[in-house]
Amino acid sequence: MRKNLAPRSADGYTILSRGFVLITSADFLVRSAYQMGKSPLLPIYAAALGAGDIFLGFIVSVSTLTGMVLKPTFGVLSDRSGRRLWLIIGTAFFVGMPFVYRFVSSPEQLFAVRMIHGLATAIYGPVTLAYVTELSTKQRAERIGWFSIARNAGYVVGPAVAGWMLLTIEPVSVFTIVGLLSGLAFLPVIFLPETVDNPNNNTKSDHLGQKSDRLTFKKQVTMALSAGAIAPAVWIAGILDANIFITVYAVKAFVPLLALSSGANVAVAGAFLAIQEAVHIATNPIGGKLSDRFGFVNMAISGMVVLGGALVLLPHLAMDIAMILPAALIGFAQALVFPSTMALVSKQVDASHLATSIGLVGSMKNAGKVLGPVIAGLMIHWLDYTYTFIVMGSMLLIGAAIIWYLLQKRAPIGRITNSNFKTYDPTE
Repeated sequence: MRKNLAPRSADGYTILSRGFVLITSADFLVRSAYQMGKSPLLPIYAAALGAGDIFLGFIVSVSTLTGMVLKPTFGVLSDRSGRRLWLIIGTAFFVGMPFVYRFVSSPEQLFAVRMIHGLATAIYGPVTLAYVTELSTKQRAERIGWFSIARNAGYVVGPAVAGWMLLTIEPVSVFTIVGLLSGLAFLPVIFLPETVDNPNNNTKSDHLGQKSDRLTFKKQVTMALSAGAIAPAVWIAGILDANIFITVYAVKAFVPLLALSSGANVAVAGAFLAIQEAVHIATNPIGGKLSDRFGFVNMAISGMVVLGGALVLLPHLAMDIAMILPAALIGFAQALVFPSTMALVSKQVDASHLATSIGLVGSMKNAGKVLGPVIAGLMIHWLDYTYTFIVMGSMLLIGAAIIWYLLQKRAPIGRITNSNFKTYDPTE
């Protein structure tokens, strides 16, 4: 008899199940299209409309600000009414908003459109991750790593294709193509099986399908936010993710302009961002395995160190083949951090409030996404690209050292392991 060659987690769950394939397909499609409209297109489009360095940073980050504010809310709503409904709504925003860019004529209008466009990622962020973690109960970091292959493939395809398109197609037409491609995500989304038991009965459930008493929306929101707030893992994961995203999104916002200022064309910037995410994809399962073995927090801090070194190195290299090294280091750093932090949260937080807790972490990392381009824009305005990236890299290295030191009060060196973090039951 032919054996099933699909990857399996330690509890025997087949990773390539119907639900997993559908959710990863949908995420890949919308992320690919969205990144086509963001990197390297958006900074160049904003600059062409007359946006200065500082306001350009706000334009790039404002969609993330929307996510920072609303991710916990959408997490609660999906915990209450089901994942599938909100994925359909999120997909609708991914499809509709790119067509609005054709009517933008000023940096201020672009800022407003980006703010509304952020509703799409605010929904998809916590809901998709909650959906994936609910598919099985063991080896969550590894499973998240495999899911990230599909998610981050979009970050490879999007910048590379957009950079190539911009050589021959006007920016506003690229946005139209983004909307059309996003529409394909409706196909997998409408066939998704629901993971939340009886999503319309206002009850909560655990992984075993056991239901509790009816909850009002207000009470559920209070319990969910409280459950996330009292879990140390939520704050640790959020702080680590925020530090990473400050620097990663500063790179995404200003590497295209760095390339143009050094005489390279926009395709070079697209290639840099594509290599970064390609390495991220290739090493995500490795990062998940290392995290399961050596500790979620240990690997996350290691990722901060790798990223800090890459940022210090970045401005000293020409925008040519030499850029492969910092791009690869940034991608590997992401692979060490992101499966680790999400698995840490899923280990500590009760299943009935998982999406809400992921939303809280998402708000903190979105704060990093917002602050990164803004801080970089201010620094570039007063300094230059070289000093900006060196300072940001150095601060990341210092931050890693501080976090490591503070965590030693919780567990001695070499003993910050996954077992240090117990599961919190908010009903106790």
